[in-house]
Amino acid sequence: MSNKDVQKVFSIVLALTAAVFILSPLSASYAAPAKISDQSIDLLTRTGKAMAEVTAAVKPAIVNIATTRTVKIAGGGSDPFFDDPMFKRFFGDQFGRQRQHPKEQKSSGLGSGVIVSSDGYIITNSHVIKDADEIKVTLTDKKEYTGKVIGSDPKTEIAVVKIEARNLPTVPWGNSDALQVGEVVLAVGNPYGLSQTVTMGIVSALGRANVGIADYEDFIQTDAAINPGNSGGGLVNIKGELVGINTAIYTTSGGYQGIGFAIPSNMVKSIMQSLVKTGKVVRGWLGVTIQKVTPELAKQFDLKEEAGALVGDIMENSPAEKAGLLRGDIILEYDGKKIEEPYILRNMIANNLPGEEHTALVLRDGKTRNVKITIGELPSDAQQPVETADVQNVMKGITVQDISPEIAKKLRIPDKIKGIIISDIDEGSMAAGILAPGDVIQEINRKRVTDTKMYSEVVSRIKKDESVLLLIYRAGSSLFVTLSQK
Repeated sequence: MSNKDVQKVFSIVLALTAAVFILSPLSASYAAPAKISDQSIDLLTRTGKAMAEVTAAVKPAIVNIATTRTVKIAGGGSDPFFDDPMFKRFFGDQFGRQRQHPKEQKSSGLGSGVIVSSDGYIITNSHVIKDADEIKVTLTDKKEYTGKVIGSDPKTEIAVVKIEARNLPTVPWGNSDALQVGEVVLAVGNPYGLSQTVTMGIVSALGRANVGIADYEDFIQTDAAINPGNSGGGLVNIKGELVGINTAIYTTSGGYQGIGFAIPSNMVKSIMQSLVKTGKVVRGWLGVTIQKVTPELAKQFDLKEEAGALVGDIMENSPAEKAGLLRGDIILEYDGKKIEEPYILRNMIANNLPGEEHTALVLRDGKTRNVKITIGELPSDAQQPVETADVQNVMKGITVQDISPEIAKKLRIPDKIKGIIISDIDEGSMAAGILAPGDVIQEINRKRVTDTKMYSEVVSRIKKDESVLLLIYRAGSSLFVTLSQK
């Protein structure tokens, strides 16, 4: 086609386009805007104003928590020869590691907190202030205070920090048990260090457990945006009441994906009172191992539904044994509340005070019966892992705990394996890279170690420059390993 023909076709297209534009009514090209009714404008205005009022009432009690901690990192200074691939092939990656001296480095962190008393008590998450050398609390008016840790409970991810101040703004406590799925909530905190950020959403679910965040889980799930730095911030209802402490998000990208978790305010309040009063958390104890009722178990026990907590084992001289509970009992109700999942019973008992009497509805041999139980106190050695931070030998920086039936089952540790399990190892520890969380220490220098008390006694007698021979259980087999300062 020649250039002349192309120009002719182009002229025809332009002419047709102009004709369509001229003949088309202007009303078809420019539709009149839809009218917004006065009722809708009034409703949305009042709703927006109400949310702004709630936010204004809550924000002054939400604080920024900045922490500084000292961490040890592997030092440089090693001979490059040790990094040669051929050398590693013959001698392994571990050779030469101990020639590298750990270096200390300052690490900073950011989180949020909620002022719950006018004299300076602040609720936050335990991971926000963990191992902090310095805690700086910044209020909305930019005033800064030094924070002091009153107590921390990693089992629920709750910590209490105190600042020396008076007449501070607070958020009133709400009743988290009254929350309903679909209820509107606001999340207030300092994501990514951006202070006083407010997001809105609804309660997506209640009673979330087995999330893997804490030992005692009963989370509120919300779609209010929660991002890094929101940890320890407040989840409030439309009355401006604290119904939860924001704790974590479910994410595959590191950012918000519509699923956030908050600790219910009723649990937070109970833990706080215990930490402030005693410096620790006193938990109720029954002394049983319980498990979920599966469809197969429900059929075996003639249960119409998969609910309750099946008693798998009972400890000697425990409150459960004294109350007459037996292996194979199924606890259907506790104080009149139906036990849908084992964690519900576990949390309820943990929140009871030692010495209190409670009633459980138990199914035994096809018949139900009420059992009176006097709650005991969770033994101290079962509450906290043991960290040998005070020793000055090769075992320094290793945190261990006793092997509970739950841990043994989860990690598939055979009954014949006796010892204590490693739960954490400091980065600067001599054991880092040689031992690992999940290893079971059976012997130390040929001495059997069966519990944390024995472990502490044996480790405390190890000299500063003494090498140690350990027998550990790892990945289905037992093996000897050595720890040395050189």
